[in-house]
Amino acid sequence: MSRYESSTFRSRQLFEEAKKYLPGGISYSIRYFEPYPFYVFKAHGQRLIDVDGNEYTDYWIGHGAKIMGHNYPPVMETIRRQIEIGIHVGLPHEWEIRLAEQISKMVPSIEKVRFTNSGTEANMYAVRLARAYTGRVTIVKFEGNWHGGYDALHVAVTPPYDKVYAGLTQGAIKDTIILPYNDLETVEKTIKKTEVAGIIIEPVAGAGGMIPAEKEFLKGLREICDKVGALLIFDEVITGFRLSSGGAQKIYGVMPDITTLGKIVGGGEFAVGAFGGRNEYMEMLNQLKHRNYHERVFQGGTFSANMLMTSAGYTLLSELERRPEIYNHIDSLGEKLRKNIGEILETYNLGYTTGIGSLVGVHFTPIKPKDVKTAQTMKNKEISRKYFHYLLENSIIALTYENPQFFISSAHTLNDAERLIEVTEEFAKNIKKQ
Repeated sequence: MSRYESSTFRSRQLFEEAKKYLPGGISYSIRYFEPYPFYVFKAHGQRLIDVDGNEYTDYWIGHGAKIMGHNYPPVMETIRRQIEIGIHVGLPHEWEIRLAEQISKMVPSIEKVRFTNSGTEANMYAVRLARAYTGRVTIVKFEGNWHGGYDALHVAVTPPYDKVYAGLTQGAIKDTIILPYNDLETVEKTIKKTEVAGIIIEPVAGAGGMIPAEKEFLKGLREICDKVGALLIFDEVITGFRLSSGGAQKIYGVMPDITTLGKIVGGGEFAVGAFGGRNEYMEMLNQLKHRNYHERVFQGGTFSANMLMTSAGYTLLSELERRPEIYNHIDSLGEKLRKNIGEILETYNLGYTTGIGSLVGVHFTPIKPKDVKTAQTMKNKEISRKYFHYLLENSIIALTYENPQFFISSAHTLNDAERLIEVTEEFAKNIKKQ
């Protein structure tokens, strides 16, 4: 029995109970890892405490939403105050204006924004908007890019890319073209053959292992869209407000037509999504301008832009705008981890690191991946799982089981980073002895 198993009896009991009521015992498949996940009792800063009292350094950090760590005091104080006033009313309120204004101020390409309850919804509505604006139907997406569970985009997420996920129909995906990431030549050749409504891309491919897009690739996509009259959609659900106060587009200097957001927008505490862009596009949703339902792009949701989410989101984004030292801290830790862990993996011929800013991906591959296909098809799953478990045995939790990644929060310290590097080197030495 491993140290993890011997110290997590209550978690094991809860997992057995969960399997009776939840398919697979969990609410999201990536939260499962063998032999069973631990169950969280409390979170604070960069730490998690499970129901057995074990403490972990958390690099999962709420799927990356907790840029300031768990229970960030200014956000928590806003939440406590707002709970006393109102949480969800179903009618307009001032907080939605303030959050929309703050997003517009921070994200270079956004003039107007609409809120949803998830990144999946945001991408779904962004695609609908692109199709309505252009009068075309075809959407281009890239291998290994994750845009949530919306049918038209839930294709080619993991290899083999030609296999269709259970429950998807050909009708739902027939207007989606899948192309390789960071391969501008293939995009150019493909676009010549069809009329495209939009191109959607993650500026950093998250689920693929934190693979950054090449700047020239994004610039080329911008030029192609301008040339053919298609809309460029940046999925910044992960990178929005994480890579900079203006997201990846500010770092790369490439402006999309539509941006989708999530995670951090809700203060890191609530279900949220958002999509926005220039007035020219967003006015397609304006019920004052387009009174006929058949002319207007629909978007709605019972809990969209609720008072609790928007107040928390406004508080956090305001903090990120006025405190640039946050980015200096998390980016420096990210760079240290990429460099030092990368050197260890290369020294022992085990793999490579990728990422940008506070995003770190670990790849047990024979070559350094610059595209998601390489990262996904060449990875050694067995070593990835062993690394995940070794971290777990040393009270460190990464995201995910077969694709180790680290999200850095402002709560993480230099000591945390050095401990992660130390444990990784121990793992590398042990693996080479086997």
